[in-house]
Amino acid sequence: MNLGGLKPADGSKFKSFRRGRGHGSGNGKTAGRGHKGQKSRSGYSRRPGFEGGQMPLYRRLPKRGFKCFNTKDIVAFNIQLLNVFEDGATVDIDALKSKGLLKNPRDGVKILAVGELKKKLTVRVNAYSAKAAEKIEAAGGKAEVI
Repeated sequence: MNLGGLKPADGSKFKSFRRGRGHGSGNGKTAGRGHKGQKSRSGYSRRPGFEGGQMPLYRRLPKRGFKCFNTKDIVAFNIQLLNVFEDGATVDIDALKSKGLLKNPRDGVKILAVGELKKKLTVRVNAYSAKAAEKIEAAGGKAEVI
């Protein structure tokens, strides 16, 4: 194999299709917009969910309950899972990710008091339950809020 013989994979490179460049191109004149009507005009845009004046689906369906859009999505994390770290280690969100214990921290991580902690750790996350903070300090570690 030589560098001069390298080429992109088949199908990965292609010319973008240019509309409205004459009838010889196969998509000239109206450029795929058809004749007349609202959708043929420049500047046309239709809001999502619009159904041509018919009552849209999101207004026809019954609404139930309450959804607060201002909430934070906090990841709960049991204290027993922290035993995989070495004694005296500092545990933060990056350390949890690197050990494979946490995939996506979302809006924050909260440590819960499920299980026992057998190591002396310095834990730096967004929140703790009261018992989890007690267990960390009882094991000789520190519970720091970031």
